[in-house]
Amino acid sequence: MSKITENLIRDYRVTDGKKFRLKDIDPGDTGKARSKEEAQELLDRGIKWLSSEQEKLYATDSWSLLLVFQAMDAAGKDGTIKHVMSGVNPQGCQVHSFKAPTSDDLDHDFLWRCSKVMPERGRIGIFNRSYYEEVLVVRVHPEFLMKQKLPSELVGKKIWEDRFEDIRNFEKYQSRQGTVIRKFFLHVSREEQRRRFLSRLEQKEKNWKFSVADIAERAHWDKYMDAYEDMIRNTSTEEAPWYVVPADNKWFTRTVVAAVIVDALHALNLKFPHVDKSKRKELDAIEATLKREK
Repeated sequence: MSKITENLIRDYRVTDGKKFRLKDIDPGDTGKARSKEEAQELLDRGIKWLSSEQEKLYATDSWSLLLVFQAMDAAGKDGTIKHVMSGVNPQGCQVHSFKAPTSDDLDHDFLWRCSKVMPERGRIGIFNRSYYEEVLVVRVHPEFLMKQKLPSELVGKKIWEDRFEDIRNFEKYQSRQGTVIRKFFLHVSREEQRRRFLSRLEQKEKNWKFSVADIAERAHWDKYMDAYEDMIRNTSTEEAPWYVVPADNKWFTRTVVAAVIVDALHALNLKFPHVDKSKRKELDAIEATLKREK
């Protein structure tokens, strides 16, 4: 499984962003997948494998896994999380969706609301949007920065570089504490987003998904693409790589994301905890007692 997943994800992994250019990744790319059916078969295998590995992750109670999802509206974050994690035990998985910060959030540093819900040992944490909003939407809309109550002398030309540095240090610290971090930018094209917006408007059962704010943000498309590129350039590291996943074909997006998670857990070589002789003797005694109750 590991060789298959490595071949699938290699082209989308960014561990050193110095030479990264967003235009080099085609949102409509389907990699080496020969067909939608082949990709679905691989996804099904990945989901089944993840189910067994998650149990080992929980049992060892040592490592944790954080999955960060960032994307433009309608790129498929919710659907990807739903499909890829469909076989995972909800007790071992925590999903957090970050909307506009509350007044309490704004009274703390920009990493606070995410750092307090990092996954515990043995669990998988999923961030649907994250602290990266602070170098994306806040950068595209400088007026949001003014609401963050920062001392004026700290809001200078280097604020984005400073935040990139803070994020890198935060992720390095978390990785040193046993949290494996994998970050996904679901890269959808502007034309595909338009089609998905129209679908939400034309199908009554999808109307609830549509927000006028989505159209307002679409008007800033180029600014967002520049912000995403700069973010990936400055926060891609070996311990916390970005995966720029083509998102125009949902079936391929989900397959790549599943492959990345499989690859991350496979590298941990997880095993169920060993039961020593003393514990084994105790368990054998309990088993014998229960059998005599017949």
